[in-house]
Amino acid sequence: MLFRSSAIATVVASILSVQAAPAVTQPSPVPLVANAAAIASGLKMQPSSNDRLKKLLTDSSGNLLTGDALRQLTVFDFNNQAPAANSKGGSILLATVDNFPILEELGISGAVSLVEPCGLNIPHLHPRANEMFTVIDGILDTGFVQENGFNTEVQTQLGKYQATVFPMGSIHYQQNPTCSPAVFVAALNSEDPGRSDIATSYWMLPFRRR
Repeated sequence: MLFRSSAIATVVASILSVQAAPAVTQPSPVPLVANAAAIASGLKMQPSSNDRLKKLLTDSSGNLLTGDALRQLTVFDFNNQAPAANSKGGSILLATVDNFPILEELGISGAVSLVEPCGLNIPHLHPRANEMFTVIDGILDTGFVQENGFNTEVQTQLGKYQATVFPMGSIHYQQNPTCSPAVFVAALNSEDPGRSDIATSYWMLPFRRR
């Protein structure tokens, strides 16, 4: 049996109207947890992962938190980042156990950064974590230097959706060589990776003050 084109169009339109996706609004902003370090400290005393989640995400009656109370403890909003004082090269926000307590004992952390044109993320190291570094917009030059015995700089240039690694303890940097902003995300295998800026640390040494 043959169908008229108008009949087919009516059926297809009917199906599409039923399956049309509902309108979705932009999720609301999530503020950083004000007392995150204190919350994380309390989680350290719990004997298991389940116990930590129960302590963090349930009320005094053992019921799962709801609404904004649950959202603030399970969502980290990288939109909260802002440039450091007197900084013009960009901004970076790192989610660690100090500001996102659910990371306690998970062994992970992450960062998102906006690097302005010609901006530089100054040479630094993470004493307790390896880093997987991915550019999600723009172009960045990167490099790292390992410990004595293999201290030649390993350089690379990354474009959109390209990644590299910085081994734990290696001195590394990123610089935007272009006139357009760049954005990167970084994943680290510690909830407390630490960061030591090389120049700042060097000038704190006592022999430099003589």
